[in-house]
Amino acid sequence: MNLPEGLIALLRQPSPCFLATLMPDGSPQLTQTWVDTDGEHVVINTVQGHQKVKNIERDPRVAVNVCDVSRPSRYYAIRGRVVNIAAEGGADHIEALAQRYLGAPYPWYGGRDQVRVILAIRADQIRAMG
Repeated sequence: MNLPEGLIALLRQPSPCFLATLMPDGSPQLTQTWVDTDGEHVVINTVQGHQKVKNIERDPRVAVNVCDVSRPSRYYAIRGRVVNIAAEGGADHIEALAQRYLGAPYPWYGGRDQVRVILAIRADQIRAMG
């Protein structure tokens, strides 16, 4: 499914994003995260070994909400699946996202030895609200 222009615009700004994955027992796990796009996928950068990555490796179905920081009642709700998990370029990507979200280099909260991975999410359903 093609991403609408309004969603792409939000994905290219420092927009609040929430990613839901499924725990082994089927319960939801929700994480606030930074977000991006390659123009075709919703793109999220995270750390290899974190719970959301373990959940996605087991079940790639996810839900993502991306809101307009100036109007939080305006948001996009995306359901889809992670179609690629890549470590290549992960560190450079988080640095670019840090410039967008913080206006500064990434602080490497968990240490520079972390392996950053890029999640590419293919949208199967998109709802625009507000």
